[in-house]
Amino acid sequence: MHLTRAARLLAAGAALTLLSACGGSTRHREEAALASKPPVQSEVQKHQVSVLPGMPPVQDATDLYAADRPNRLSPVVTDFPSRVYVPNTNSNTVTVIDPATYRVLETIPVGRQPQHVVPSWDLKTLWVNNDLGNSLTPIDPRTGKAGKPVDVHDPYNLYFTPDGKYAVVMASKDRQLVFRDAHTMKTAKTVPVSCSGVNHADFSIDGRYFIVSCEFSGELLKVDTARMKVVAQQKLPYKGAMPQDVKISPDGKLFYIADMMADGVWILNGDTFDQPKLLRTGKGAHGLYVSRDSRQMYISNRGEGTISLFDLTRNRLAKKWRLPGGGSPDMGGVSADGKVLWLSGRYNSEVYAIDTRTGAQLARIKVGSGPHGLAVYPQPGRYSLGHTGVFR
Repeated sequence: MHLTRAARLLAAGAALTLLSACGGSTRHREEAALASKPPVQSEVQKHQVSVLPGMPPVQDATDLYAADRPNRLSPVVTDFPSRVYVPNTNSNTVTVIDPATYRVLETIPVGRQPQHVVPSWDLKTLWVNNDLGNSLTPIDPRTGKAGKPVDVHDPYNLYFTPDGKYAVVMASKDRQLVFRDAHTMKTAKTVPVSCSGVNHADFSIDGRYFIVSCEFSGELLKVDTARMKVVAQQKLPYKGAMPQDVKISPDGKLFYIADMMADGVWILNGDTFDQPKLLRTGKGAHGLYVSRDSRQMYISNRGEGTISLFDLTRNRLAKKWRLPGGGSPDMGGVSADGKVLWLSGRYNSEVYAIDTRTGAQLARIKVGSGPHGLAVYPQPGRYSLGHTGVFR
Protein backbone atom coordinates (compact mmCIF):
# COMPACT_ATOMS: atom_id res chain seq x y z
CA MET A 1 0.00 0.00 0.00
CA HIS A 2 1.38 3.43 -0.93
CA LEU A 3 1.07 6.28 1.53
CA THR A 4 0.09 9.73 0.40
CA ARG A 5 2.63 12.56 0.81
CA ALA A 6 0.61 13.98 3.69
CA ALA A 7 0.53 10.61 5.44
CA ARG A 8 4.29 10.21 5.01
CA LEU A 9 4.92 13.63 6.54
CA LEU A 10 2.60 12.85 9.41
CA ALA A 11 4.37 9.56 10.11
CA ALA A 12 7.78 11.23 10.00
CA GLY A 13 6.62 13.92 12.43
CA ALA A 14 5.32 11.29 14.82
CA ALA A 15 8.62 9.44 14.65
CA LEU A 16 10.53 12.63 15.42
CA THR A 17 8.21 13.38 18.29
CA LEU A 18 8.75 9.88 19.66
CA LEU A 19 12.52 10.19 19.37
CA SER A 20 12.42 13.59 21.01
CA ALA A 21 10.33 12.22 23.84
CA CYS A 22 12.74 9.30 24.30
CA GLY A 23 15.69 11.68 24.30
CA GLY A 24 13.95 13.96 26.78
CA SER A 25 13.22 11.02 29.06
CA THR A 26 16.87 9.96 29.01
CA ARG A 27 18.05 13.49 29.70
CA HIS A 28 15.55 13.76 32.55
CA ARG A 29 16.84 10.54 34.09
CA GLU A 30 20.43 11.74 33.81
CA GLU A 31 19.59 15.08 35.43
CA ALA A 32 17.71 13.33 38.22
CA ALA A 33 20.67 11.05 38.84
CA LEU A 34 23.03 14.02 39.03
CA ALA A 35 20.68 15.81 41.39
CA SER A 36 20.79 12.86 43.75
CA LYS A 37 24.56 13.20 44.13
CA PRO A 38 26.27 15.71 46.44
CA PRO A 39 27.43 18.86 44.62
CA VAL A 40 30.93 18.55 43.21
CA GLN A 41 31.72 22.03 44.50
CA SER A 42 31.45 20.96 48.13
CA GLU A 43 33.96 18.17 47.57
CA VAL A 44 36.38 20.52 45.84
CA GLN A 45 35.94 23.05 48.63
CA LYS A 46 37.10 20.54 51.21
CA HIS A 47 40.49 20.16 49.52
CA GLN A 48 41.19 23.61 48.15
CA VAL A 49 43.34 24.93 51.00
CA SER A 50 47.06 25.10 50.22
CA VAL A 51 48.47 24.02 53.56
CA LEU A 52 51.85 24.13 55.26
CA PRO A 53 53.99 21.34 53.72
CA GLY A 54 53.63 18.14 55.75
CA MET A 55 50.37 19.25 57.37
CA PRO A 56 47.37 16.90 56.96
CA PRO A 57 44.91 18.25 54.36
CA VAL A 58 42.01 20.38 55.53
CA GLN A 59 38.94 18.13 55.52
CA ASP A 60 36.41 20.92 55.15
CA ALA A 61 37.39 24.53 54.44
CA THR A 62 34.12 25.70 55.98
CA ASP A 63 34.72 23.85 59.26
CA LEU A 64 38.20 23.29 60.69
CA TYR A 65 36.65 21.21 63.49
CA ALA A 66 34.98 18.71 61.15
CA ALA A 67 37.17 15.90 62.52
CA ASP A 68 36.06 16.66 66.09
CA ARG A 69 32.54 15.26 65.85
CA PRO A 70 31.13 13.30 68.83
CA ASN A 71 33.07 10.11 69.58
CA ARG A 72 34.96 10.22 66.28
CA LEU A 73 38.15 8.99 67.90
CA SER A 74 41.37 8.34 66.02
CA PRO A 75 42.42 4.66 65.87
CA VAL A 76 45.46 5.78 67.89
CA VAL A 77 43.34 6.51 70.98
CA THR A 78 40.33 4.20 70.75
CA ASP A 79 41.55 1.91 73.55
CA PHE A 80 42.63 4.74 75.88
CA PRO A 81 40.48 4.99 79.02
CA SER A 82 38.47 8.21 79.29
CA ARG A 83 40.01 10.43 81.96
CA VAL A 84 40.24 14.05 83.11
CA TYR A 85 43.80 15.13 83.99
CA VAL A 86 44.04 18.17 86.29
CA PRO A 87 47.38 19.94 86.92
CA ASN A 88 47.42 21.52 90.39
CA THR A 89 49.91 24.40 90.20
CA ASN A 90 50.36 24.87 93.94
CA SER A 91 50.30 21.18 94.90
CA ASN A 92 52.75 20.03 92.18
CA THR A 93 50.44 17.15 91.28
CA VAL A 94 48.07 15.94 88.59
CA THR A 95 44.66 14.71 89.74
CA VAL A 96 43.14 11.96 87.57
CA ILE A 97 39.32 11.81 87.46
CA ASP A 98 37.00 9.15 86.04
CA PRO A 99 34.43 11.21 84.09
CA ALA A 100 31.88 8.40 84.22
CA THR A 101 31.71 8.40 88.02
CA TYR A 102 33.15 11.87 88.82
CA ARG A 103 35.54 10.16 91.24
CA VAL A 104 39.23 10.89 91.76
CA LEU A 105 41.22 7.80 90.76
CA GLU A 106 44.71 8.91 91.74
CA THR A 107 47.05 11.83 92.29
CA ILE A 108 50.34 11.85 90.37
CA PRO A 109 53.36 13.79 91.75
CA VAL A 110 55.01 15.90 89.03
CA GLY A 111 57.44 18.82 88.82
CA ARG A 112 57.09 22.26 90.32
CA GLN A 113 54.09 24.39 89.25
CA PRO A 114 52.41 22.26 86.58
CA GLN A 115 50.37 24.61 84.36
CA HIS A 116 48.81 22.55 81.55
CA VAL A 117 48.37 18.92 80.48
CA VAL A 118 48.98 18.85 76.72
CA PRO A 119 48.21 16.06 74.20
CA SER A 120 51.09 15.48 71.76
CA TRP A 121 50.64 16.00 68.00
CA ASP A 122 50.55 12.22 67.40
CA LEU A 123 48.02 11.78 70.27
CA LYS A 124 50.20 9.19 72.01
CA THR A 125 51.51 11.21 74.96
CA LEU A 126 50.25 13.73 77.50
CA TRP A 127 52.86 16.31 78.47
CA VAL A 128 52.60 17.98 81.89
CA ASN A 129 54.12 21.49 81.71
CA ASN A 130 56.13 21.92 84.93
CA ASP A 131 56.80 25.62 84.55
CA LEU A 132 58.99 26.34 87.58
CA GLY A 133 60.31 22.78 87.57
CA ASN A 134 61.77 23.42 84.10
CA SER A 135 60.59 20.05 82.84
CA LEU A 136 57.89 18.15 80.97
CA THR A 137 56.47 15.01 82.58
CA PRO A 138 55.16 12.50 80.02
CA ILE A 139 52.04 10.51 80.90
CA ASP A 140 51.07 7.43 78.91
CA PRO A 141 47.30 7.85 78.40
CA ARG A 142 46.94 4.12 77.77
CA THR A 143 48.14 3.21 81.26
CA GLY A 144 47.94 6.53 83.11
CA LYS A 145 51.55 6.11 84.24
CA ALA A 146 54.01 9.00 84.37
CA GLY A 147 57.42 8.64 82.75
CA LYS A 148 60.81 10.25 83.29
CA PRO A 149 60.66 14.08 83.09
CA VAL A 150 62.36 15.79 80.16
CA ASP A 151 64.44 18.92 80.80
CA VAL A 152 62.72 21.91 79.17
CA HIS A 153 63.19 25.44 80.51
CA ASP A 154 60.15 27.54 81.46
CA PRO A 155 57.42 25.47 79.78
CA TYR A 156 54.38 27.57 80.71
CA ASN A 157 52.43 26.17 77.77
CA LEU A 158 53.04 23.89 74.81
CA TYR A 159 51.81 23.76 71.21
CA PHE A 160 52.67 21.71 68.12
CA THR A 161 53.12 22.90 64.55
CA PRO A 162 50.42 21.48 62.23
CA ASP A 163 52.96 19.39 60.32
CA GLY A 164 53.86 17.56 63.53
CA LYS A 165 57.48 18.53 63.20
CA TYR A 166 57.98 20.87 66.15
CA ALA A 167 56.74 21.50 69.65
CA VAL A 168 56.47 25.22 70.44
CA VAL A 169 57.21 26.05 74.07
CA MET A 170 55.59 29.21 75.40
CA ALA A 171 58.48 30.28 77.63
CA SER A 172 56.64 33.10 79.40
CA LYS A 173 59.29 34.31 81.86
CA ASP A 174 62.13 33.79 79.37
CA ARG A 175 60.27 35.88 76.76
CA GLN A 176 60.84 33.23 74.12
CA LEU A 177 59.08 30.94 71.70
CA VAL A 178 61.20 27.81 71.62
CA PHE A 179 60.77 25.43 68.69
CA ARG A 180 61.76 21.89 69.71
CA ASP A 181 61.66 18.47 68.08
CA ALA A 182 58.12 17.22 68.69
CA HIS A 183 59.37 13.86 70.01
CA THR A 184 62.77 14.37 71.63
CA MET A 185 62.16 18.00 72.71
CA LYS A 186 65.63 18.92 71.47
CA THR A 187 65.84 22.66 70.71
CA ALA A 188 65.67 23.54 67.01
CA LYS A 189 65.34 27.32 67.24
CA THR A 190 64.84 29.90 70.00
CA VAL A 191 62.84 32.98 69.04
CA PRO A 192 63.17 35.93 71.46
CA VAL A 193 60.06 38.12 71.71
CA SER A 194 59.72 41.73 72.84
CA CYS A 195 56.33 41.23 74.49
CA SER A 196 55.82 39.91 78.03
CA GLY A 197 54.00 36.73 79.02
CA VAL A 198 53.56 34.61 75.89
CA ASN A 199 50.95 32.05 76.85
CA HIS A 200 48.33 30.87 74.33
CA ALA A 201 48.03 30.44 70.57
CA ASP A 202 46.15 28.96 67.63
CA PHE A 203 47.04 28.30 63.99
CA SER A 204 45.58 29.64 60.75
CA ILE A 205 43.45 27.43 58.50
CA ASP A 206 46.48 26.60 56.31
CA GLY A 207 48.87 26.28 59.28
CA ARG A 208 51.25 28.83 57.78
CA TYR A 209 51.04 31.24 60.71
CA PHE A 210 49.81 31.35 64.29
CA ILE A 211 48.54 34.06 66.63
CA VAL A 212 50.08 34.30 70.12
CA SER A 213 48.74 36.19 73.14
CA CYS A 214 51.10 38.03 75.52
CA GLU A 215 49.21 38.47 78.77
CA PHE A 216 51.50 40.77 80.77
CA SER A 217 52.08 43.39 78.08
CA GLY A 218 48.62 43.12 76.48
CA GLU A 219 49.95 42.31 73.02
CA LEU A 220 49.41 39.89 70.14
CA LEU A 221 52.02 38.30 67.89
CA LYS A 222 51.71 36.84 64.41
CA VAL A 223 54.31 34.14 63.82
CA ASP A 224 55.33 32.57 60.50
CA THR A 225 55.30 28.80 61.15
CA ALA A 226 57.82 27.66 58.54
CA ARG A 227 60.27 30.53 59.10
CA MET A 228 59.79 30.38 62.88
CA LYS A 229 59.73 34.17 62.93
CA VAL A 230 57.52 36.91 64.41
CA VAL A 231 56.18 38.80 61.39
CA ALA A 232 53.75 41.22 63.09
CA GLN A 233 52.97 42.56 66.55
CA GLN A 234 50.32 44.83 68.02
CA LYS A 235 49.18 46.29 71.33
CA LEU A 236 45.56 45.67 72.25
CA PRO A 237 43.52 48.91 72.48
CA TYR A 238 42.58 48.50 76.14
CA LYS A 239 44.55 49.77 79.13
CA GLY A 240 45.71 46.84 81.25
CA ALA A 241 44.64 44.21 78.69
CA MET A 242 45.58 40.61 79.63
CA PRO A 243 44.86 38.31 76.65
CA GLN A 244 44.53 34.61 77.40
CA ASP A 245 43.18 31.71 75.32
CA VAL A 246 43.15 31.94 71.51
CA LYS A 247 40.80 30.05 69.20
CA ILE A 248 40.16 30.21 65.44
CA SER A 249 36.64 30.26 64.00
CA PRO A 250 35.39 27.12 62.22
CA ASP A 251 35.66 28.83 58.81
CA GLY A 252 39.18 30.02 59.57
CA LYS A 253 38.36 33.68 58.96
CA LEU A 254 38.61 35.03 62.52
CA PHE A 255 40.54 34.51 65.74
CA TYR A 256 38.95 34.91 69.16
CA ILE A 257 41.17 35.99 72.07
CA ALA A 258 39.85 35.93 75.64
CA ASP A 259 40.93 38.87 77.81
CA MET A 260 40.60 38.58 81.59
CA MET A 261 40.99 42.31 82.21
CA ALA A 262 38.89 43.59 79.31
CA ASP A 263 36.22 41.09 80.45
CA GLY A 264 35.52 39.80 76.99
CA VAL A 265 36.77 38.36 73.73
CA TRP A 266 38.74 40.17 71.05
CA ILE A 267 37.73 39.32 67.46
CA LEU A 268 40.67 39.48 65.07
CA ASN A 269 41.20 38.99 61.35
CA GLY A 270 44.43 37.04 61.42
CA ASP A 271 45.25 37.50 57.75
CA THR A 272 45.14 41.31 57.83
CA PHE A 273 46.11 41.51 61.52
CA ASP A 274 44.13 44.74 61.84
CA GLN A 275 43.05 46.11 65.22
CA PRO A 276 40.53 43.65 66.72
CA LYS A 277 37.11 44.47 68.18
CA LEU A 278 36.07 43.65 71.74
CA LEU A 279 32.98 41.65 72.62
CA ARG A 280 32.10 41.83 76.31
CA THR A 281 31.28 38.43 77.79
CA GLY A 282 31.91 38.50 81.53
CA LYS A 283 34.45 39.30 84.22
CA GLY A 284 37.75 37.51 83.82
CA ALA A 285 37.13 35.92 80.39
CA HIS A 286 39.68 33.14 80.14
CA GLY A 287 39.12 29.85 78.25
CA LEU A 288 37.59 29.18 74.81
CA TYR A 289 36.13 25.82 73.72
CA VAL A 290 34.24 24.89 70.53
CA SER A 291 31.23 22.56 70.73
CA ARG A 292 31.28 19.21 68.92
CA ASP A 293 28.92 20.50 66.21
CA SER A 294 31.05 23.64 65.66
CA ARG A 295 28.02 25.83 66.29
CA GLN A 296 28.90 27.26 69.72
CA MET A 297 31.93 28.43 71.64
CA TYR A 298 32.01 28.17 75.42
CA ILE A 299 33.75 31.10 77.15
CA SER A 300 34.74 30.66 80.79
CA ASN A 301 34.48 33.90 82.77
CA ARG A 302 36.76 33.14 85.68
CA GLY A 303 36.06 36.33 87.63
CA GLU A 304 32.31 35.83 87.97
CA GLY A 305 31.72 32.07 87.90
CA THR A 306 29.92 31.99 84.56
CA ILE A 307 30.18 30.48 81.08
CA SER A 308 29.09 32.54 78.09
CA LEU A 309 27.80 30.82 74.95
CA PHE A 310 28.83 32.43 71.68
CA ASP A 311 26.81 31.43 68.60
CA LEU A 312 29.44 30.82 65.92
CA THR A 313 26.83 30.57 63.16
CA ARG A 314 25.40 34.03 63.92
CA ASN A 315 28.52 35.64 65.38
CA ARG A 316 26.82 36.79 68.57
CA LEU A 317 26.37 35.92 72.24
CA ALA A 318 23.49 33.53 72.86
CA LYS A 319 23.23 32.99 76.61
CA LYS A 320 25.12 32.74 79.89
CA TRP A 321 25.29 29.92 82.46
CA ARG A 322 26.03 30.56 86.12
CA LEU A 323 27.70 28.04 88.40
CA PRO A 324 25.57 27.50 91.50
CA GLY A 325 27.39 29.05 94.42
CA GLY A 326 29.87 30.72 92.09
CA GLY A 327 33.37 29.54 91.30
CA SER A 328 36.41 30.34 89.16
CA PRO A 329 35.99 28.44 85.84
CA ASP A 330 39.30 28.47 84.00
CA MET A 331 40.74 26.00 81.47
CA GLY A 332 39.41 22.65 80.32
CA GLY A 333 37.77 20.80 77.45
CA VAL A 334 34.69 19.08 76.08
CA SER A 335 33.95 15.38 76.57
CA ALA A 336 34.34 13.04 73.60
CA ASP A 337 30.56 12.79 73.17
CA GLY A 338 30.16 16.56 73.46
CA LYS A 339 27.74 16.36 76.37
CA VAL A 340 29.95 17.67 79.18
CA LEU A 341 32.14 20.75 79.49
CA TRP A 342 34.94 20.23 82.01
CA LEU A 343 36.61 23.27 83.61
CA SER A 344 39.10 23.75 86.42
CA GLY A 345 38.16 26.04 89.33
CA ARG A 346 41.43 27.94 89.59
CA TYR A 347 40.90 29.59 92.97
CA ASN A 348 38.59 27.01 94.54
CA SER A 349 40.61 23.77 94.38
CA GLU A 350 37.84 22.11 92.39
CA VAL A 351 36.72 20.97 88.96
CA TYR A 352 33.32 21.56 87.34
CA ALA A 353 31.39 19.22 85.05
CA ILE A 354 28.70 21.14 83.13
CA ASP A 355 25.89 19.78 80.95
CA THR A 356 26.36 21.35 77.50
CA ARG A 357 22.65 21.02 76.69
CA THR A 358 21.28 22.81 79.74
CA GLY A 359 24.20 24.48 81.50
CA ALA A 360 23.40 22.54 84.68
CA GLN A 361 26.27 21.63 86.99
CA LEU A 362 26.67 17.86 86.96
CA ALA A 363 29.50 17.65 89.48
CA ARG A 364 31.90 19.74 91.54
CA ILE A 365 34.98 17.71 92.42
CA LYS A 366 37.65 18.59 94.96
CA VAL A 367 41.23 18.48 93.66
CA GLY A 368 44.60 20.00 94.63
CA SER A 369 45.45 23.67 95.03
CA GLY A 370 45.49 25.94 91.99
CA PRO A 371 44.00 23.64 89.31
CA HIS A 372 44.70 25.08 85.87
CA GLY A 373 44.96 23.65 82.33
CA LEU A 374 43.06 20.37 82.66
CA ALA A 375 42.84 17.97 79.72
CA VAL A 376 39.88 15.76 78.87
CA TYR A 377 41.34 12.74 77.10
CA PRO A 378 40.92 11.18 74.66
CA GLN A 379 38.98 13.54 72.41
CA PRO A 380 38.00 13.28 68.72
CA GLY A 381 40.42 14.56 66.10
CA ARG A 382 43.19 13.48 63.75
CA TYR A 383 46.03 15.34 65.48
CA SER A 384 46.66 17.77 68.35
CA LEU A 385 47.94 21.35 68.12
CA GLY A 386 48.58 21.36 71.85
CA HIS A 387 47.35 23.37 74.86
CA THR A 388 44.64 21.44 76.74
CA GLY A 389 43.54 19.82 73.48
CA VAL A 390 43.18 21.78 70.23
CA PHE A 391 42.30 19.12 67.67
CA ARG A 392 41.88 19.12 63.89
